[in-house]
Amino acid sequence: MESSKIDRDALRAKLQVEFEATLNAVADSVDNARDGVWIEDSEGISRQVLDRFRQQVYEATMQAKIDAAEAAFSPSEEHDGSSRSE
Repeated sequence: MESSKIDRDALRAKLQVEFEATLNAVADSVDNARDGVWIEDSEGISRQVLDRFRQQVYEATMQAKIDAAEAAFSPSEEHDGSSRSE
């Protein structure tokens, strides 16, 4: 049985808002850093924001895979691929 594939366009659309928020948060952390200590002031915040986005992407991708598998599942098929009515 072939594995169901993730709808990458739908996944991309779902994560677009989170991506934009992540990009803005990282840029804000660098822009708001004090002169001379850009890395010190922005690295921790940026790392937290990027870690959260990484987790969101992974969770959304796993959910998309589950959704694809559920959509492809036919309760009338036996494990060997034959139909119960055969």
